[in-house]
Amino acid sequence: MFANFTFENPEFFWLFILLPVAIAWYFWKRNLQTPALRMSSIQGFKAKSSILAKLRPVLFILRILALALLIVALARPRTVDVSTRTNSTQGIDIVMAIDVSASMLARDLQPNRLEATKAVGEEFIKGRPSDRIGLVLYSGESFTKTPITSDKSVVLRALEDVEFNNILESGTAIGSGLATSVNRLKDSKAESKVIILLTDGVNNSGFIDPKVASELAKEFGIKVYTIGVGTNGMALTPVGIAANGRFQFGNRQVEIDEDLLKQIADETGGKYFRATNNEKLEDIYDEIDQLEKTEIEEFKYTNYDEKFRPFALLAGALLLFELLLRYTLFRSFI
Repeated sequence: MFANFTFENPEFFWLFILLPVAIAWYFWKRNLQTPALRMSSIQGFKAKSSILAKLRPVLFILRILALALLIVALARPRTVDVSTRTNSTQGIDIVMAIDVSASMLARDLQPNRLEATKAVGEEFIKGRPSDRIGLVLYSGESFTKTPITSDKSVVLRALEDVEFNNILESGTAIGSGLATSVNRLKDSKAESKVIILLTDGVNNSGFIDPKVASELAKEFGIKVYTIGVGTNGMALTPVGIAANGRFQFGNRQVEIDEDLLKQIADETGGKYFRATNNEKLEDIYDEIDQLEKTEIEEFKYTNYDEKFRPFALLAGALLLFELLLRYTLFRSFI
């Protein structure tokens, strides 16, 4: 009921401190408010109680109530109704290019590199409500999992379904993954176009040179953020497949072509990151989220409805009523 009820000048509520003082003063001086007649004896007078004498404190109560209402009126009570309207720009078109080669099942990130990437990517997508996002997957070859779309539920479902399989050619075709992402964004009319390219290896497959793909990205005004995933040193990585069809794991040296990833990022105006654990991967996506902000213009409309008038009018009415009683009914009595 009072959710939108505010006071413009709440400092006037300090005046309420004076009311207890006025009440104390009234009780101290109440015997001096009516004339006193000293007599040696009142035995000759027949005692008769007066109802007006008992009701006289009502005048003071009316005056105190009037003062309290005036203080509330001075504090200017009012209701506030705020309405907003947002006007966002065309936003940012983002393509997330994710390496899905077998090495992404390495367990140096928990539970593995691919699942960690999916978990962090999901939170990143949820935090970009005004942008369009697409999904490209690559290993030895690349393909578009989801074209750029503003329907985040479609992208989230597609990301959830990402897993390693033997359908794609084995290897890591960084150039192909980047070129496919560029192809998704080259005709975009967005003010800002971004590719987040994530890999855990070196370019060893595909027919497109990563440097050529990065030049294409630069030509179309696409910024590329590159992420190298993998701990420093050895990692528990799939090395073969057992008779039951499950992967066999062994420790292998982590090899990431950081020079290439840095060159791609520098060439396109992006930035290179290295994620050696889950926390650093989260921090990287948080930093990219901060670097690529969509400008949203918000207009606020505030409507104030002043409520002090009823308090002031009621205070005036009580004061008039008190004066009327004082100079009529309570004018003279014993």
